[in-house]
Formats: sequence, structure tokens, C-alpha cells
Amino acid sequence: MKYLFILFLSLLSLTLNAQTWSDNVAEIFYNKCATCHHQDGIGPIPLTTYNEVSPIANFIKGYIESDEMPPWPPNNTYQSYIHDRSLTLDEKATIIDWINANTPEGNSSNTPPIPVYSGSSVLGAGDLEVQIPTYMSKAQSGQDDYVCFSVPSGLSSNKIIKSVEIIPGNPSIVHHALVFVDPTGAETTDSISGQCSSPSSTTTKLIAGYTPGSSPMTLPAVEPLKLGINLPAGSNIYFEMHYPHGSYGEFDSTKVIFHFYPDNETSVREVFAAPVVQNWTFTLPPNEETEVTGSFGPLPTDFSLLSVFPHMHLLGKSIKSYDVSSSNDTLPLIEIPEWDFHWQDFYFFKNIVKAPSGSYIKGEGVFDNTTNNPENPNSPPITVYPGLNTNDEMFLIYFHYMYYQTGDENYNIEELISAGLNENKLDHPFVKTHPNPFNEKITIDFDTNVGDIISIYVYDIKGVKMDEILDKHTVTNNNKIEWNPNKNLKSGVYFLSFNLNGKMFNQKIIKK
Repeated sequence: MKYLFILFLSLLSLTLNAQTWSDNVAEIFYNKCATCHHQDGIGPIPLTTYNEVSPIANFIKGYIESDEMPPWPPNNTYQSYIHDRSLTLDEKATIIDWINANTPEGNSSNTPPIPVYSGSSVLGAGDLEVQIPTYMSKAQSGQDDYVCFSVPSGLSSNKIIKSVEIIPGNPSIVHHALVFVDPTGAETTDSISGQCSSPSSTTTKLIAGYTPGSSPMTLPAVEPLKLGINLPAGSNIYFEMHYPHGSYGEFDSTKVIFHFYPDNETSVREVFAAPVVQNWTFTLPPNEETEVTGSFGPLPTDFSLLSVFPHMHLLGKSIKSYDVSSSNDTLPLIEIPEWDFHWQDFYFFKNIVKAPSGSYIKGEGVFDNTTNNPENPNSPPITVYPGLNTNDEMFLIYFHYMYYQTGDENYNIEELISAGLNENKLDHPFVKTHPNPFNEKITIDFDTNVGDIISIYVYDIKGVKMDEILDKHTVTNNNKIEWNPNKNLKSGVYFLSFNLNGKMFNQKIIKK
């Protein structure tokens, strides 16, 4: 009997201390999973509500324990980046404890309001949308399809780009998409040869790229740091598309959405993008691991590095990049200890990195051309060379960069990035907001009853929580609240997300 009593107390203690979806787990999924896994997101399964997550909790547990999800390849002890999707040890333990306790929901009225997303686009409607014509992949077995499309921008005046979002028309077959500005009309559409893989003119400049797992590119766009990429009037937008072997007969219509600064905006610094480190001369013998290196330098002047994007194919095992100064000081840029071909991105540094004049930007990569590599496309392994097809290999490290100015390294990009978008508001019958758009403060009138439990959170358009206006508030006799956001809140589109007695809804607001 004594042992039964002790067992009962142990079970009671476990129940009382169990994590719940509403109080502990939901916000972790909002922050680290739902950005991709929401309705119309790139993730195949939405993970925003208890009813979506709990039935597949044990399936999710396996991915979390193996660190396969959320996907975040960089080593965070080597360098720090914005939009970090990795789980902290506490977050990981919280989710696993919740699953082990049979996923209790808790009080639904305590669930944080759900982030709001702009349909299939993360950044929402922009100032210019350019789309390739619908194209059928010709990539038959063993042969990839590389095609290029030159599409007029239709711009009659010069613009400065502050945000770019590339949206694949068919994510299952778009291996990568690179988008360039062609100011002279030098490029032509090539959808026949299957081997179009780069611009023909040095005046055609890279803007941004898409690979599986990549994020939209958003640059700091307000004082004290306004960055942009020039898009001259009359330019064409040049798409370089890669469809992998076996995608024959599938259709795609990838598009790019641009967000511009207002005309006559001043003090915008120009940003460039290029594969600064590359190697096209290596050989990968069968049944061996091979190290490949690359270097660029000495740098002719000081540069400010904003992002880094390493690129390999299926035989990649690990890759890193660093800067070595003339005094032999080493500055870490990125290290991916376990390369995953399916998750690549431009990783933006939290703080701008200064690459000094006279230094060398270096890269090191390891390729695994053995049977131990489950991604190896050849069985048995064969000799592999650099090339354009997925079954060939690449060693490239792209950067977004600009000319250095004193103090650049002190800027925190994560704090400065703002989409600065402008969209129409979305009304909801439950709530009225005024003024909307607003400058310094906004009044929220909501229709509730005494005793109702309400939470109101503010999210940006990427689903990042900006503020908690009310949290599990019991309504008395006042259905009106005035919100004075932090002075550092940037201009743009935000969402008020509500939980009223366990029911969720939202309304769009605009900060001028």
C-alpha cells in the first residue's frame, strides 16, 4: 500500500507539473515552426494549433530529438545570424516533456494568439511582381534542365529595392532560382538548350536567390541604416532556373516580388551580391572524402559583409568560410558541420562584419563520395567533377556586401531590418481600430462581455511577436484600450491577434 501511495504521489506530481500546449508549448511552435508550417506555407503540414500538432506529436518528437527539425544547419557557436530557427535546450526539453505527458492542451483561453501570415507570400504584396511564363521541365532521368528567362520589368523610372521575395511556382521541382537585374537588355530567354546557367554580360547583376529552405531577403530600410539594390528604369529581370532530373513534364511559373523605397529616397547605400569564393578545378575520386578550398583576395579596400550563402550539391559533407587579415587574424563567417543539400539560404549576420583591406576570404569544404553518404546519387560511387547538374558538384560561397563605412560593424541588422510595406487594412466585426493607419498610438475597441478572457498580441508580417497588449485579461467594464508601441517600432504592416475565450481571430494595422 505504501508503494502504491508513493506511485500515486509521483503521478500526481507529474500531472501537476506537466507542460501544456496553452501555457508552455504553443509559443515555441509559433516562433520556430509555424513560419514554414502554416496554411499555404512551404511546410507540408500546418503546425499552428493544438488540433494540428497533437495528433502527430510522436512523429514530431523523432525529428526534434534528431535535430532534423526545425532545420538550421549553421553552427551557432561559430557566428550569429538573424532568423535563427534552432531550438534552445530549454525549448527542446519543454516540447519533449509535453509529448511524454501525452500532450495536454491546458486551458484554451490561455493559448497565445496565433501569428498571422500573408498567404503564400511571407512579405505580402509588393510594388512590382515579375513572373516567368509557365514552363514545362525537360529534365529527364539523369539530366537536369537549366533555363533562363528575360522578362521586362516595365519600369519607367529608377527604383531602389529594399526587399525581395522569390516564390517558386512549383516548389517540388525548383532546385534553385537566381534573380538578376539586366540593365542593358543583354540577356535573352533560353528555354531550349537546357544548359543556360549564367548571365552572358558582366553588367547583369545578381539580386537574390531561392533554394529549398531559403527566406525572403529584407534589408535594413530606416535610419540610421538604409540599404538597397539599384534597379534602373527599363531593366529586364533575368531568371536563372534549375529543374532537377526526373522532373520532366512538371510545370512551373516562379515569380519574384519587389518592394521599393519611395521615389527620391536619400542616403541609401548600395548592396551587391556575388559568389566571392569559388573553385571549379577539383576532382572527387570514388570511395574517398576530399577537401576542397577556395580563396579571394587580397581585398582592395574595406568591405562590409551582410550575409553568406555556401553552396554545394549532394556529396557535400561540411563547409565553412572565414576571413584572414594581413596580420593573420581569423574572422569566422560560417560553419555548417553537417551539410544538407535540401536546406540552403543566404544567412544574414546579426551584426555587419567588416572584412578589412588586404585580407583574404577563404572557404573549406569536405565532399563525401563514398557509399556511407546516403545522398550519393551514384551506386557504386564514380569520379565526380564540378559542373551544373545536380549529380555534378559545386563549391561556391556567395555574399551580400557593400563598401565599408566607419561604424558599420556596430550595426545590429536584426534590430534594423524592417519590411516597410504598405497594404490596406483588414476589418473584423468584433474589433474597431482608429486611427488606422496610425502614427504614435492606436485605440482598440472590442465587443466583449464582463468576465470574458482576452489576449491581444502584435505580430509582424513574418509572424514574429512584437508586443503583448493584453495577456489572459479578464474583462470588467472597459472594452477599449490604447496601445502606444515602442518608439523603435518601424513603419509597416502588423497584425493584432486575438484570443477571446479560446477563439482566435486577427486584424491588420499599419504603422506609418
